[in-house]
Amino acid sequence: MELFTAIKERRSCRSFLSDPVPEDVLEKIIEAGTWAPSPMNAQPWEFIVVTGTEGKAKIYAEGERCRQWALATSGWKWLDKYRVEFLKTAPALVVVVGDPKKTGVDQFLEDGSAGYQYACAAAVQNMMLAAQALGIGSLWYTLFDRNNLKRIMGLAPEKKPLSIICLGQPAGEVSPVGRKPVQDRITFIR
Repeated sequence: MELFTAIKERRSCRSFLSDPVPEDVLEKIIEAGTWAPSPMNAQPWEFIVVTGTEGKAKIYAEGERCRQWALATSGWKWLDKYRVEFLKTAPALVVVVGDPKKTGVDQFLEDGSAGYQYACAAAVQNMMLAAQALGIGSLWYTLFDRNNLKRIMGLAPEKKPLSIICLGQPAGEVSPVGRKPVQDRITFIR
């Protein structure tokens, strides 16, 4: 699949078939993530692949807890209809874990370490585009408490779970979402 086609056609998938994603396909998708840029080529990521029902149920419970908390805290009515069952039904969940020690010179700046997070985000994008090219649906999920997910995943204290990528064969067509004109988003300084 041509790159710009993958970029334009990739959509967030929340409904998956139960067919497992073959391990070699998961490895290709994750390998694409490892080719993302990172500060000083530190490659600050780790990937935990969750395919078992028990692990997915724990992640779902955390996602549902956070959804309910966000609804009560924000008052955003749409959250009442937003469901996170896809965390149980996606054949594979890839937990993207970052290591703050593997960041760049930004660790010495006033705002602190963010480079490792940007690198992990770039890895997520690479993986989602690779999934699209391989015919696999994906969703970038972040509605969880990092400390709770760290505990669920049994991570070392210094590691940070940053994202979960849901992967699987889409159960039907995923509707396109419009974009604002690129000309409205560009400022040239000459």
